[in-house]
Amino acid sequence: MAPPPGRRRALLVVNPASRLGSRYHRTALAAFRDAGVECDAILTERRGQGAEIARTLSPQYDAIFTLGGDGTAMEVVGALAGTGRPVGILPGGTGNLLARTLGIPLSVRRAVPVLLAGTEVRIDLGRLSAGHHFAFAAGVGVDAAMIADASAWLKRHVGVMAYVVSWTRAALRRETFRVRITVDGETVERDATAVMVANFGSVLSDLMRLGPGIRQDDGLMDLCVFSPRTARDALRIPWKLLRKDFRSDPCMYYRAGRHFRIETLPPRVAQADGELLGPTPLEVTVEPLAALLLVPRRV
Repeated sequence: MAPPPGRRRALLVVNPASRLGSRYHRTALAAFRDAGVECDAILTERRGQGAEIARTLSPQYDAIFTLGGDGTAMEVVGALAGTGRPVGILPGGTGNLLARTLGIPLSVRRAVPVLLAGTEVRIDLGRLSAGHHFAFAAGVGVDAAMIADASAWLKRHVGVMAYVVSWTRAALRRETFRVRITVDGETVERDATAVMVANFGSVLSDLMRLGPGIRQDDGLMDLCVFSPRTARDALRIPWKLLRKDFRSDPCMYYRAGRHFRIETLPPRVAQADGELLGPTPLEVTVEPLAALLLVPRRV
C-alpha cells in the first residue's frame, strides 16, 4: 500500500488479548499518521470478530492491517480470500510466525512504513473442512504438541522462546502414532511423530526449510512426514532441515498435492498456523493464490 493519492486509507484490526496488541496499537496508529495514511483502528472483543469486521468494512479501505497473533491475521486473511483486498500483518503475538516468514520487521513502528512502501503478493491458502484458512502450515504431532504445551507464563515473559522449549520437549518424547494420508486420491500409511501440510518451505527467515521445492504460490501444498525411529534419527532430521539436505531418507517423506486427508490412530489434536483445532481426521484443500498480502519490498 504505497501512499500515492487515492490509496491512503487503512483499517487496523487489533486483538487486545494478544501478547503485544493492546500495548502497541497506539504505536501503530502513530506510525500510520507519520506516513500520511489515515487509519481507523477497531479492537476485537471475541474470537471470530476480526473476520466479521474485515468482511463488513474492507470495501471502505484501501488495505486492511492486523495487529495480534497469527490467529487474528488468519481470521482477516481468510475472510478476504479471493476479494483482491490486500492485508498487512503487523507483529503483535507470541510467535509471529507469519510476520517472520514474510520478512516483516518485528517492531510495529518499523513494520508499518515498510509495508506501506512494500509490494503486494498473492499466495495460496489451505482451507480446512470447517471452512477456516491457514497460510503457513497445518499438522499433527510435534508441531501441535508444541502449541498445546507452551507455557502461558513463558509466552508472556520470553515470547517465541516458549515455543522453542515446548517443541524441544515434544521432539525428545518421540510420541509415535500411525497415520493414513490420502493425497489427491493416493493413500500412504506410516508411523510418524510429525505430519504437516506446508505452504511455505522457509522457516524463521530461511534458518531452516521444511522440505524441497515448497512454494507458496504454485497452487500446491506439500505433505511433510517425519518418522524418527531412534533418538539419533530425531536429532538427524532437524539437522538435515537446518542444512537444507533433502536427499532420500527413510525417516522423511514428501508429497505435493491439492487435497489432503490425514487420519491418525489414535486420533490426535491438530493445529493450523499456531491455532489448535479439534482431533483428526484433518482435511485440507488448496485455494490457489487466494490471499493478497503486503510484504516488504525486496532490494
